[in-house]
Amino acid sequence: MPKLVVLSEGLTGRSHDLKVDKTTIGRLEDNTFQIAEQSVSSHHCEVLLKGNDVLVKDLNSTNGTYINGEKITEKVLKPGQILRLGQIEVRLEAEGQPAAVTSGKKQMENTRVIPRGVKLNEFEPGTGVKFDKNSPFAKKSNKTNTIFIAVGVVLGIIIIAGIVWAFLKMRS
Repeated sequence: MPKLVVLSEGLTGRSHDLKVDKTTIGRLEDNTFQIAEQSVSSHHCEVLLKGNDVLVKDLNSTNGTYINGEKITEKVLKPGQILRLGQIEVRLEAEGQPAAVTSGKKQMENTRVIPRGVKLNEFEPGTGVKFDKNSPFAKKSNKTNTIFIAVGVVLGIIIIAGIVWAFLKMRS
């Protein structure tokens, strides 16, 4: 008996045996297989058993129904293929088929995991972004900061001199 196994994080390991000829999948409780996740439409798709074939039919879902990354309206789902409903990924497993990748980690095709961010010095030399002088993103001069600091120092000296003068005036 074929079954659908959810691969997406948070719902990993959840499964549904395809026992009847027509299984509806969606966010609402009235579906045969409820997947309560925002990206799944209320009535997302139908899974029909036609002999040995498992046929998936999109029910005009908002975020689409995909088999192995290809958007479909109606297509046969084969064992081991990934069915994506919105952001949720489900794999079809059949009896007698080895349960590949049931650990909950989804199979990565051409995706590379970068464990940390990329540092600027890891880019090839000369590939940095250059801005001309008229760009709003061009480096600003420090002239304003220098003037601000100079005015602050002069005001500080004037204030200290005023306090010293007032103190000396009070003593005499």
